[in-house]
Amino acid sequence: MLWTLCIMLQSMFHMACGCVAEERDALMHVRSSLIKANYQVPDSWGQGGDCCSWEGVTCDDKVARVSTLVLNNMHVAESGCWNLNLAVFSPLNELQLLDLSLNYGCLQNLDGLQGLTKLRYLNLSENSFVGNDTIGSLGKLASLQVIHLVRSNISGTLPNTAFKNLKNLRELHLRSNQLSGSIPSSLFELPRLEYLDLSENLLQGHIPMSSFADISSALRTLKLSGNNLSGAFHFFWLRNCTMLEKIDLSGNSDLSIDVKFHGRLVPPFQLRSLVLSGCNVDNSIIVGPNFLGTQRHLQMLDLSHNNLTGSIPDWIFTNVATLVYLNIASNSLVGSIDPMWQQHRSALQMINVSNNHFVGQLPANISSVFPDLEVLVASNNIISGYLPPSLCNMSNIMIVDLSNNEFTGEVPTCFFSVPSLAILKLSNNNLGGSMFGGVSDISVSAIYLGSNKFEGTLPSNLSGNPVIMDLHDNKLSGKLDTSFWDLSLQVLSVASNNLTGEIYPAICKLTSLQILDMSDNNFVGSTPNCVDELQLYFLNMSRNSLSGLSHGFLNSSYITVLDLRCNQFISSLGWIHNLSQVRLLLLGGNRFRGQISENICHLQYLNIIDLSDNRISGSLPPCIAGISFGYHADDLDFQTLFDFVSLGTGFSSTDNDDPAFTYDILYDLQGFTFSTKGNVYAYSRNFFNLMFGIDLSGNMLSGEIPWEIGNLNRVKSLNLSNNHFSGRVPSTLANMSAIESLDLSHNELDGPIPPQLSQLWSLEVFSVAYNNLSGCIPDSAQFASFSMDSYIGNKNLQNMSLGNACSAGSSGRVAPAPVPEDADEASDDLILYVVSASFVLAFWATVAFSFCHPYGRSVMLRL
Repeated sequence: MLWTLCIMLQSMFHMACGCVAEERDALMHVRSSLIKANYQVPDSWGQGGDCCSWEGVTCDDKVARVSTLVLNNMHVAESGCWNLNLAVFSPLNELQLLDLSLNYGCLQNLDGLQGLTKLRYLNLSENSFVGNDTIGSLGKLASLQVIHLVRSNISGTLPNTAFKNLKNLRELHLRSNQLSGSIPSSLFELPRLEYLDLSENLLQGHIPMSSFADISSALRTLKLSGNNLSGAFHFFWLRNCTMLEKIDLSGNSDLSIDVKFHGRLVPPFQLRSLVLSGCNVDNSIIVGPNFLGTQRHLQMLDLSHNNLTGSIPDWIFTNVATLVYLNIASNSLVGSIDPMWQQHRSALQMINVSNNHFVGQLPANISSVFPDLEVLVASNNIISGYLPPSLCNMSNIMIVDLSNNEFTGEVPTCFFSVPSLAILKLSNNNLGGSMFGGVSDISVSAIYLGSNKFEGTLPSNLSGNPVIMDLHDNKLSGKLDTSFWDLSLQVLSVASNNLTGEIYPAICKLTSLQILDMSDNNFVGSTPNCVDELQLYFLNMSRNSLSGLSHGFLNSSYITVLDLRCNQFISSLGWIHNLSQVRLLLLGGNRFRGQISENICHLQYLNIIDLSDNRISGSLPPCIAGISFGYHADDLDFQTLFDFVSLGTGFSSTDNDDPAFTYDILYDLQGFTFSTKGNVYAYSRNFFNLMFGIDLSGNMLSGEIPWEIGNLNRVKSLNLSNNHFSGRVPSTLANMSAIESLDLSHNELDGPIPPQLSQLWSLEVFSVAYNNLSGCIPDSAQFASFSMDSYIGNKNLQNMSLGNACSAGSSGRVAPAPVPEDADEASDDLILYVVSASFVLAFWATVAFSFCHPYGRSVMLRL
């Protein structure tokens, strides 16, 4: 009764009974729009008439008007887009703080907030602005002191006039948008500006500072990383910024940074964080003297990816006792890292000195030197010696990456049982002994021990936390028996070892397995017939002696990469049309037989198909031209395809304002090989984006080459050699605009070489040798660079003269195979034919050896 009376009096005299009616109506309108978008709505909203008691709403005690409104993170899964006109908040005249962050809503510009003259704090981060001139409308909110518009899909430029009215502005957060153009000079003229973050945008040009600029002495944080800034930036310009604590200019590769201060001037500020990764930093920052030696409170220092030379300066460890985060990775630094360990105790939690030329050894008492260490990354150096067991005493250690060094000896068994250790990367060293040192219960999540000298058999009983287990390129022997493995592995690589025997059916129990690499071993027999197929995305069993392929081994609807090359598989190809997601289908060097069915044309995601050196017969179905080779390559590469198998960890070195250090381990697949341009090439994780090809060579295919194949305008390599194709060379091949290697040799083709093929400007390797071609050899464009080896064995082919007619005489004719004229000549020619045939057979045997045998392949790749 009293509340009803209050509402009546409020409507008559605008009295405040805990909540003004128009403000309550405005909030109810917000509630309605949230419900319409399927967003989460606080339970208290709409319960009772006093909106000041609702969750996220705070009212001023004196005037009973809404002063603070926090509605962040209301978005739920499968919600729509919260379409909200910000003008709905116009009745909240006393509003000072508005936080709608993390809602992924669809907002117009900020014009609807212009009447809120007391608004001081605005946070609309993690939303999406769909209107225009967001920055322009921002400049009209003169009362604002703090602006958060991080990851808000704001594009366009930053007009110089937009910030002239924001005289009260203290913090501006515009990170991770699509802002372009130059940085306006008016930003650095704001008298109260303390925090400026324009990082991760598309800004370019120079930073509008100079020796004469009147930069606010209140500036504490300057973050301009991840843009396209250029020109010069002198730290001397910051000499009046007495409060400066954090500078981040990283990721601007064309920005030249001079850290020297003129004369003996000592900077008035004491930095806590300096991040200059991926800039063009003056090398004096290492060799000194420079201002860094005067910074006594530095906690974060990142000078990575700068091509710095010289050795690590001693002052980093002697003068900066507060240093927590040190990253000098990917430079050209040399010398011993021993001075790093020559201290009694350090506050360092993260060390990254990878990709340099450091020598030296890890100290035996490393846990005493760095008791708080969480991350140790020293990969790709020349560090040697033994792995110190005391590393296991670090109670906080999460990541140890010492790969690509020269460590020797055995891995201390305690490494596999450190509770906090998530990632252990020791690949590419000279470590040996038995695998895991007899430990059966492993706590590490990601283990990389590839390219070492571990020997013996794999443990028959393993349990624990491993998700990634990479043991490739060692000297492991015996059988792979996973019968007593209690693991949730997603990645298992035992490639390039000496494992033997059949593949045990127990491998089917590793139901979480998504990447399996068993290549380059001595496995025999058939793949196991799993009751529930493994949901593998990647399967490499190449270069073994397997003969049987069970269709129940893998789920064909998942497989993306299938490599079964160089085995002894015998079957038809009727099963491959079920591989609906396959992108790399590599079946060469086996005994597959039968015909290529038109069902293969259902494989619409193919980038590579290799059926070479099998026993496949019949004709090539024309519908193969409908496969969109490479069409989907731009939306997928190794980096994204297998990102479901990744581990990450990190920490913030100082406070929440700093970016957390992350170390994501995307499983680094071993490179693929593919024969093109007459050589075997190895491709790394960007294989999907680099090569689109078809290799059907060395089979018994016959009939005409379908003219439709010319529609494959993304294919870079086409090899139909060593088959029985007949008829003409299709002139439509001229439409294969991306082709780099075209091999039609050793077939039964006749007729002329289509002159249209001279339009193939990207063509680098071409061969029609050993066919029955006739007519003139094109000599224009790319064809002028091909040697006569491309046409040998075609007795009726002739060179083209300048007069566009075939030249007369033997000099213009491609040398045919010798034709006997009498018995003696026939005998001589027979010997020549045998010798030639022996040479050809020896050549192809060498190619097969190079492709299928690990040693031979490595020789080929070094050529």
